[in-house]
Amino acid sequence: MALLDEGGLRALTVRAAASRVGVAAASLYSRVESVDDLFDLALDKALGDDQNLTQVSAEGELPEVMIAYYRHLVRHRWACQVIGMRAPRGPNYLGLSERMVVLLTDAGASDPLGAAYVLSNFVIGSATTAPMVGSERAAPVDVEVAPLYARLHDAHAVDSEAILRAGLMALYSQAIA
Repeated sequence: MALLDEGGLRALTVRAAASRVGVAAASLYSRVESVDDLFDLALDKALGDDQNLTQVSAEGELPEVMIAYYRHLVRHRWACQVIGMRAPRGPNYLGLSERMVVLLTDAGASDPLGAAYVLSNFVIGSATTAPMVGSERAAPVDVEVAPLYARLHDAHAVDSEAILRAGLMALYSQAIA
């Protein structure tokens, strides 16, 4: 997990992981088939180690759980990339998925699994784009090409978490309607 947090996806190789834990790469290959297994393990460990998300997931309502999940993904930027490559199936991710569908079922969602997919995809997309908020604000907009957008862009305070909250509430309200 530390290799991924420090250097992103390219930093995690079986050889690098073996070196980090002080074993020969061949001995690590006897435990994992490929670097994909390491991605799965790191993804689930990062989620399981997130005490805030664990607590909010156990006690909170779904919008709060999704905000905590978003913050988790922003802290571990590589996680969104791994989720995009492989469906998370580790015990911590399955626990989060179960909690989401339970909360959606309890709230009256007619399609709790579909709603969970919509909400989690929105959160993953929001976390993926969160790092570019600063450049969005600084990037000029050509007034001749997009006059209304340029005017609105100049007046809008870009706050990725506020945008996330507004979108989550709209999607959640629709899911339980």
